[in-house]
Amino acid sequence: MTAACAFCSIVAGHTPAYVVLDDDVAVGFLDVRPLFPGHVLVVPRAHVETLTDLPTDEVGPFFTRVQAVAAAVEDACGAKGTFVAMNNRVSQSVPHLHVHVVPRTKGDGLKGFFWPRTTYASDAQATDVAASIRAALARKS
Repeated sequence: MTAACAFCSIVAGHTPAYVVLDDDVAVGFLDVRPLFPGHVLVVPRAHVETLTDLPTDEVGPFFTRVQAVAAAVEDACGAKGTFVAMNNRVSQSVPHLHVHVVPRTKGDGLKGFFWPRTTYASDAQATDVAASIRAALARKS
């Protein structure tokens, strides 16, 4: 854990977040500036800045969680697919490895890598979306 890291603070439970996954490997939570409702960030519990910093034996377990979240986001959000992506240093707003899992539907307006960020209409909406994804993850377990 790094004291100055916003994601480490979420992992430690010091900063509130709409958590959808929390286990010994990873934590998944709603992005506060989502591309679409249901946009989740999946982070390793341990602080590493980039994919190349993640120990090799942890890559598989971490991406198993990303895979599960992708399936849950599709299910919970009624999406036709997901966009799964990560940045390493360049365009990485928080220097803690994180994978974006974004629900997608045909004609949703997402084109290329220029993404219009939005906000949740309310805490209630974010709470409902997070609960739906948690429920979908539980169904997949």
